[in-house]
Amino acid sequence: MIKTTVQFALAIIPEQCIAENARIAQDQSAYQKRYDDLAKRYDEAKQAYEGTVKAIQHRKTRAEQLDGFIQTLEAQAPVTGFDETLWSSLVDCITVYGEGDVRVTFKDGTEIKA
Repeated sequence: MIKTTVQFALAIIPEQCIAENARIAQDQSAYQKRYDDLAKRYDEAKQAYEGTVKAIQHRKTRAEQLDGFIQTLEAQAPVTGFDETLWSSLVDCITVYGEGDVRVTFKDGTEIKA
């Protein structure tokens, strides 16, 4: 609903400018400048809107990942040895850069040198 409302609001101003130009006689160079300014503002607003939508989606995805991580930790008994489920829920990847330079990246983005 919000997405449709925002998209409608972004699109209506240039359309109103076009309709006004069709109804009222006016200097076409002034109209073109006004239209170009509106089109530029529209493009900037659309890019900002799309960036916001993308950021919201990223945060939702991240929240789902963290919820799964928390549920896995809550279900765990005290660790007494290696646990593959715990390991895979904590560690995103291990990167070997060279001899003596091994880094562990956790799912929360934290990286440590092992």
